[in-house]
Amino acid sequence: MRRKVPHAAPFDEFQEVPVIKRLLSAIIVLPLLILFILKASVVLFGCFIALISCVGLFEFYSMALPERKKERVLAIAAGGLLPLTLLANGNHSLFVASLALLFLLFALVFLFRINDMTKVAGELALLLTGFLYVPFLLGHFILLRQSPHGISWIFLLLVIVMCGDTFAFYVGTSFGKRRLYPAVSPKKSIEGSLGGLMGSMVGALVVKAAFFPELPLAACLVSAVLLGVLGQLGDLFESLLKRSFGVKDSGVIIPGHGGILDRLDSLLFAAPAAFYCARFIFGGQ
Repeated sequence: MRRKVPHAAPFDEFQEVPVIKRLLSAIIVLPLLILFILKASVVLFGCFIALISCVGLFEFYSMALPERKKERVLAIAAGGLLPLTLLANGNHSLFVASLALLFLLFALVFLFRINDMTKVAGELALLLTGFLYVPFLLGHFILLRQSPHGISWIFLLLVIVMCGDTFAFYVGTSFGKRRLYPAVSPKKSIEGSLGGLMGSMVGALVVKAAFFPELPLAACLVSAVLLGVLGQLGDLFESLLKRSFGVKDSGVIIPGHGGILDRLDSLLFAAPAAFYCARFIFGGQ
């Protein structure tokens, strides 16, 4: 029996969202996001990532720990602050120390707030997974923004992932015959996945030609394939989590698109790789 989770859409209640609703949301959100990335300072961008982390943690814990309300509130507040530690001149040691502190803090919280001894290990593991999955991975956006050509890398990452998603959808819808991973995502096909990688490469080449000429061609193509593959794996991983929790969408905050995690799933896996690609290519500048 699937359990019903607050703020998430159960499989049984899911209905296909009209395409027009999805398009309207994208038309409104995308220009604002582009303007924000171009104009926001590093500090303001970091605060935005912290806010998104809080929303993402809220959705994750609503699915994973619906009965741990007090612990969820504390974890969302603490986890949302984690990316802000990177604003201290990109101090990675403070970031790692904060993550260690969060582990110790919630280990003690669970040690002295035992509700059901048989569930403690699993619930604590889920709570700590939330820290790693959302603010830890999202924090790489701040590291990327602080890198040489940081804004260009962020746009490259976004375009690679979005073009990959778009190509995968239309190629899969038109030509998809062989299922990619039916146990996790029944509608995804191998043909759609390959189309998505092609779309990621096309998007990366467009970004390079339009406003990122400093990026070598070989690095552009390698980044497109690497980030495209990781983006697809991130999408599958979130689908795995949602099936495990018995929900269709992580939330309903974005009309036509579900929750924040439903939009970030690909980016969460691709962001760390984008940062290390940027550091490898332009690290000496």
